[in-house]
Amino acid sequence: MTRKFTDEELEILNSKIGLRFLVADKKIQPEKALRLTREELELRGLQYQLIKLQEWVIRENKKIVILFEGRDAAGKGGAIRRLTSRINPRHFRIVALDKPTPDERGQMYFQRYVNQLPSPGEIVFFDRSWYNRAVVEPVNGFCTQEEYKIFMGQVNDFERMLVESNTYLLKIYLSISKEEQARRFKEIRKSPLKRWKLTPVDAKAQELWDAYTEYKDKMFDHTDTDIAPWKVILANKKSQARLEVIRYVLECIPYKIAEE
Repeated sequence: MTRKFTDEELEILNSKIGLRFLVADKKIQPEKALRLTREELELRGLQYQLIKLQEWVIRENKKIVILFEGRDAAGKGGAIRRLTSRINPRHFRIVALDKPTPDERGQMYFQRYVNQLPSPGEIVFFDRSWYNRAVVEPVNGFCTQEEYKIFMGQVNDFERMLVESNTYLLKIYLSISKEEQARRFKEIRKSPLKRWKLTPVDAKAQELWDAYTEYKDKMFDHTDTDIAPWKVILANKKSQARLEVIRYVLECIPYKIAEE
C-alpha cells in the first residue's frame, strides 16, 4: 500500500532537487527521492556553514589541519570533496602525498608533513597522513619494526606541539566493513572512470584485513589522546558519513560569524 505523503514532503519532492532525484531512476521511487533530497538540502546548509567557518579562519588568521584515515575505498576523497566544494580554493589545500623520494627517506619522518602544514588563514586536508606509518607501512612491509616503534614513540609529542602552536587538529577515521570494501572494489574495477584508483596496496587489502585491524587498534589505543582525539565515523553509507564528517568539523571548530 502506497503511503500518503505530508504537505511538507510533497513540497520537498516538487522542488527542483526533489524532481531531479525522482526522475534519476527508470522506476520512480518517491521514498528514495525524498531521502536523497533531504540529504542534499542538509548538505547545502552545512556547506554554507563551512563557508562561514572559512571566512573566520581567514579573518582571524587561524590554522586548521583535518586528516582523514581509513581503509582503502572507505570514502576519504569523497568526504574531502564535500567539505571543499563550496569554499574558497585560495585558502585551503588537499594534501595526498606520494611515496617518499630518496631525499625524503633520509629525513626525519615527520618533515615531509611539516612542510605541508597550513599558514595562518589556511585549512589543510590530508588524504592520508603521517599515520601511514602506523598502519599501511607496517602491514605492507614498507617500514621496519624499529621505524614503526620510533614513530609510535614520537607521534603524540608531534601532535601536542602542533596543537600548542595554535593549530586546530582534527583526526577522522572512516570505518567500513570487509563486505562493503569488497563491494566497492568490485564497483571500481567495473568503472573505466574509477579504475585508476586501484593500487597494488588495494589489491591486497582484503587478504590483509586482519593485519590492518591489528595495527589500527594499536593506533587508536596509543594515539587517541585528550589533546588530539580520534573521531571514528561509520562509512558504509557514504552520504550519511559525509554529512557526519561535516557536522563534526563544524562542532569542533569554534568559528564565529562576522556581524554584517
